[in-house]
Amino acid sequence: MKEQKTIYLADDDQDDRFFLRQAIQAANASTEIIEVENGLELIKAMKQLSGQQASLILMDMNMPKMNGLETIAAIRADADLSAVPVVMISTSSNTLLIEKAYQAGADSFITKPSTFEEFNQLGIELTEQFLS
Repeated sequence: MKEQKTIYLADDDQDDRFFLRQAIQAANASTEIIEVENGLELIKAMKQLSGQQASLILMDMNMPKMNGLETIAAIRADADLSAVPVVMISTSSNTLLIEKAYQAGADSFITKPSTFEEFNQLGIELTEQFLS
C-alpha cells in the first residue's frame, strides 16, 4: 500500500482550493490535503502538525495577512520546513512575478487553471512530479 502524502494548500479563494483538492484527490486518492486561507495560517498549521511531514506546499501568490513571497521566505528560513517543495500558483503569468517567486525559493510556478479539465491535468502533473 502507498504511503499517504500530505499537501498543504494555502489559498484565500475557496473555489480554487476546492478545485485543486478535487483534482489532486482524483489523481492520488491517498493524499491528505490540509487547507488554509493565508500564509500565516500555513506556517501555524505546519508547526502545529509537525508530526505530519508535508510532501508538498501549494500556495497562492496573492493572499491576505502574508502573501506567497513572504510565506516562502519564512518557510525557507525555517530549518524544520525549508526542505518541503513549494509550488506557487497565481492567476498572473507576469514574468517579473514568476522570477520573484523563484528568487524567494519556489520550486515551481503554475498559472492557475481556468477550466475543470485544466485543474484535473494539474492534479495529475503535481502527483507525477511531487508525490510519486
